[in-house]
Amino acid sequence: MAELTWIDSILGPERPESDPPDQDAFDEAEALDAYSKAVVRVAERLSPSVANLRVSRRARGGRVVDGGGSGVVITPDGFLLTSAHVVAGGRRGARASFADGRDVDLELVGADALSDLAVLRADAADLPPAELGDAERLRVGQLVVAIGNPNGFGGSVTAGVVSALGRSLPTRSGSATRLVENVIQTDAALNPGNSGGALADGVGRVVGINTAVAGVGLGLAVPINEATRRIVAALMSEGRFRRAYIGIAGGSRPLPPRVASELGRDAAVEVVEVVEGSPAAVSGLRAEDLIVQVDGAVVEGVDDLQRLMAGEVIGRAVRTTVFRNGRMFEVDVVPVELEV
Repeated sequence: MAELTWIDSILGPERPESDPPDQDAFDEAEALDAYSKAVVRVAERLSPSVANLRVSRRARGGRVVDGGGSGVVITPDGFLLTSAHVVAGGRRGARASFADGRDVDLELVGADALSDLAVLRADAADLPPAELGDAERLRVGQLVVAIGNPNGFGGSVTAGVVSALGRSLPTRSGSATRLVENVIQTDAALNPGNSGGALADGVGRVVGINTAVAGVGLGLAVPINEATRRIVAALMSEGRFRRAYIGIAGGSRPLPPRVASELGRDAAVEVVEVVEGSPAAVSGLRAEDLIVQVDGAVVEGVDDLQRLMAGEVIGRAVRTTVFRNGRMFEVDVVPVELEV
């Protein structure tokens, strides 16, 4: 018989009853209890709004491969938000199952691969919608809870913190590429099947859509903010999101001290490359120009410029303020629609 080790020998001798209680132990227990209660509240509030998605797609050789992910109910009449890559290439017959036992048909309303967001419509009514929050209010170290269906296990909940903000996620649709800006990085465990699920703050508001695993203990979520709300609204109403294109590659660069002092800001977007024949080339923009303002709006980073390249400016002259060779001047750029 194997030798037994008594619990007392591991834990140490029993303390005399006269020993005063360990206040540190009480504080730790209270902190853990508060953390657990917060996670439980979020899970109970949000789990009914997170669906398990089952999507079939045709693979090479004509085989039909079953895949899936998660989706978040955003309206009572059946609109769901998920990741575009979850439904990419999907065939008819996708289905969603909910915590209350309902299993319903799904229809793709619209997808935008360049933001990795898609909207679906479930054949159901009276679904419990999740409340959308604002990722702009998140802080590093803040509690977040991920709810999804990793590896097919429905209603799985993991918790962690916001480990970083302002990350970038490269996306592609055909020949078009884009960086999704202000992506949320979290150490809440994400696994296959979590994609399209909810990343929620400590009170249960959805602040991100889980999209990728960047490494062990590093998950990424597309933020819910003003920009993504516009994309979701367009997908719901039109089935697509139109983007303007001017034909430059660029990045944020500090302004010269004199210009920074005059403008009251520190950075602009430097033009690194201009595509031949593009609207930017036609307007006279060239490499090393600094774009400081577009259509009256301040431009300090690529995300500012991307946000301004929305469908409303397609075909319209957009006044662009540029700094080049020590002087400031303006040009009119007429964006065209980005082909994806």
